[in-house]
Amino acid sequence: MARKFLALTAIVAVPLIVAACGSDDSTSSTTAASDTTATESTTSASTGGGETVAISETEFQLDPSNPTVKAGTVTLDVSNDGQTVHNLEIDGNGVEEVTDDLSPGDSGQLAVDLKPGTYEIYCTIDSHRDQGMEGVVTVQ
Repeated sequence: MARKFLALTAIVAVPLIVAACGSDDSTSSTTAASDTTATESTTSASTGGGETVAISETEFQLDPSNPTVKAGTVTLDVSNDGQTVHNLEIDGNGVEEVTDDLSPGDSGQLAVDLKPGTYEIYCTIDSHRDQGMEGVVTVQ
């Protein structure tokens, strides 16, 4: 009788343990999603709610290379989609900011306050600019 009780207990206990593990996973997923949303909200608030321009860097070009934006806080969201180290500098009208060097697959951001006019953007690594990694941001 004791053997049957232990066997029955094991049969009932295993599914309960598995079910308990499953519910922890969904809680973790929900928590992770909430954290991501909070991080995105913080990022948006810290940039002043202005425009964001995604710029992809590859060998040897910027895409887009000549974006047009409205005056105010502009965030350049830079991703290195190439095979070598790149960075991005924006220069003009009293603004000169540069990202950290970005390894392949890395990304970085520059939040800058831009007045109407034009600003040069380019990669400062070696001769990348001379090879075509440059452009102009037009601010209206």
